[in-house]
Amino acid sequence: MNWRKSTYSGGGEGNTCVEIAELRSRIAVRDSKAPARAPLSFTPPAFTALVDHLKEHPWSEARLPG
Repeated sequence: MNWRKSTYSGGGEGNTCVEIAELRSRIAVRDSKAPARAPLSFTPPAFTALVDHLKEHPWSEARLPG
């Protein structure tokens, strides 16, 4: 798979983001900090809906409890 990182990856080594790989009929998503773990996969319409939802309802670690 050809993984690519978000253009929004932060400073440092840019390893605190997700990576995506476009497959024939799916979009695979993995955590860049744990690339050996199994990725999630979505159909293109489901991935588009996920991205649209995240754009509309952003969150950050600052909002997580704890």
